[in-house]
Amino acid sequence: MIQLLIFIFISYLFGSISGSLLLGRFNNIDIRKLGSGNAGGTNALRSVGPVFALGTILIDIFKGYLPIILLSSYLDSNIRLDIAQILFGVAAVLGHVYPIFYNFKGGKGAGTLVGIIIALFPECFIYILLVWLFVLVITGYVGLSTVLGGFSLIIFTYFKYPMGIFSAFGYFTILIGLFLIFTHRSNFQRMINGNENRFEKIMIFKRLFH
Repeated sequence: MIQLLIFIFISYLFGSISGSLLLGRFNNIDIRKLGSGNAGGTNALRSVGPVFALGTILIDIFKGYLPIILLSSYLDSNIRLDIAQILFGVAAVLGHVYPIFYNFKGGKGAGTLVGIIIALFPECFIYILLVWLFVLVITGYVGLSTVLGGFSLIIFTYFKYPMGIFSAFGYFTILIGLFLIFTHRSNFQRMINGNENRFEKIMIFKRLFH
């Protein structure tokens, strides 16, 4: 149990490494003072540029992926692997959203969740990516695309595991969906108010029929 708690804390520390804030230190940029004030990849893209955003996203993905892959190899045999991996993932996401190194003000968890999905649900990742891209092309809303992509994982988990959403991983995917709604609640409020930013350049159908 002590080993598991230590590994969970290590996963949280991994998650607390903010890609945008880390890169920002080398560029004299505090992403939290730009654009929406969020430390995630979308704000990095809008406020700084694609190269900075790509670096941010890659760091955020790896900090969700690495704790699960690395720490799972050292677990005691009496600890259930699936439960431990889920806890490592949860800790990494909480570290991303509430980083101890940055006054508990981080991103919305999407990038880190991508790393967790690649580690735990590699067969589902391409389908989730396609859902994300489809919604983004149709609506232009990154937040909505991310939330629906997260919820699509629940469906894919149902078909992947014998017990579907009633497995440990199934409950975890439901938690992911609900958590993404929580962290993107401001995006939905702006959508309702009609002032949410949209990536109109990627909205192919709107450009075709405009």
